Amino acid sequence: MSARSSLTIVLAAGEGTRMQSSVPKVLHAVAGQSLLAHVLGAAPNGADASLAVVIGPDHRAVADEARRIRPDAASFIQRERLGTAHAVLAAREAIVRGADDLLVVFGDTPLISAETFARLRAPLRSGAALAVLGFRAADPTGYGRLLVEGDRLVEIREHADATPAQRATKLCNAGVMAFDGRKALRIIDAIGNANSKGEYYLTDAVGVVRDLGWEAVVIETSEDEVRGINTKTQLAEAEAVMQARLRKAALEAGVTLIAPETVYLAADTSFGKDVTIEPFVVIGPGVAIADGAVIHSFSHIVQASIGRHASVGPYARLRPGTSLGDGARIGNFVEVKAATLEAGVKVNHLSYIGDAHVGANSNIGAGTITCNYDGFSKHRTTIGEGAFVGTNSSLVAPVKIGNGAYIGSGSVITKDVPDDAMAVERSPQANREGGAKRYRELKTREKSPKGS
Repeated sequence: MSARSSLTIVLAAGEGTRMQSSVPKVLHAVAGQSLLAHVLGAAPNGADASLAVVIGPDHRAVADEARRIRPDAASFIQRERLGTAHAVLAAREAIVRGADDLLVVFGDTPLISAETFARLRAPLRSGAALAVLGFRAADPTGYGRLLVEGDRLVEIREHADATPAQRATKLCNAGVMAFDGRKALRIIDAIGNANSKGEYYLTDAVGVVRDLGWEAVVIETSEDEVRGINTKTQLAEAEAVMQARLRKAALEAGVTLIAPETVYLAADTSFGKDVTIEPFVVIGPGVAIADGAVIHSFSHIVQASIGRHASVGPYARLRPGTSLGDGARIGNFVEVKAATLEAGVKVNHLSYIGDAHVGANSNIGAGTITCNYDGFSKHRTTIGEGAFVGTNSSLVAPVKIGNGAYIGSGSVITKDVPDDAMAVERSPQANREGGAKRYRELKTREKSPKGS
């Protein structure tokens, strides 16, 4: 048999439940990515794999997310909710193109893997008309059962319709299916008689295949892989499974996680060699940490790049657009946003650096703030190489501090400072002899009860 290559993926992104939220179910996040993004990340991609996303009315945000991940995604609207087979047929236009394989997936199973999709398609190369993904449930209550004879799948029986003997089996239907693309439309169209609820179930495809004399098979995977998300509790459970996977992968790649169970990672977190992550660190999407960097406890990092042997925290916050050069040091209670700090820069404590560029080997003293927002627009601060900014300084953007410049402590800098210049901006200090004593006496009299 010739190799099968072309594929149509139909992804059903129907709501099911809204999880008490205005956000569409498949746009809720696990490990910093939408449920939909996880599924599409695992699904086959490439020139021979077209994607059709079936959405409900008024859920363009789901289609937009699909196109963000897969620009080739085509959207189809299921205007009536009449079951899973009805949802798949909403994408009839994509199915009739006749790809070798048709893969039916769901947008709320974020833990499914690319390897599982590949295994599901494999029996089609040997002549199977349908492959159904199954799992053995710890508690199968409520799941449809996969009834097999030898190697053949003969029926999917819903829990409510199953006999006691059938309910005893723990082999359950995950809902994900792979069809021979040349036979798929005939099979799904044959699910023509609605059940008592007036709905058309994709599970009836097994009976259609059997009646046509074709073969249906089961491919098993773990229960974790096919966890569907219908409640916030299930979302939290999926997050826990994903975090365990990500921590394990990081440890196996050589990252030192001192207390792995306290560290939260994003699905796209990138680590170099010999990275150390201390306890209670949260890493959001878009973070790359280079060789030898150390992230100290209670730090929060999102959309940031951290250079080799850099040190971050404890209690640091790196917001989107942060880039730290090799050997940079960000200390406790420091916040950085939309800023590039070149190699060797030190911002050791109690500072905010936003919308800025800081040259190599500069030192930013405690309490320094780049005043980047004037109430209407953001403005940039540029600090040259080797500059020294003294404690408790305010740099009012837009402003440039030259190479090797020195800013005296407590200064409010509103004008550019040339290279190697010293800038000091302070009001004259006035000492009033006995003033503190007189002030205390005044306040004491004011607090004393009248007539005392």
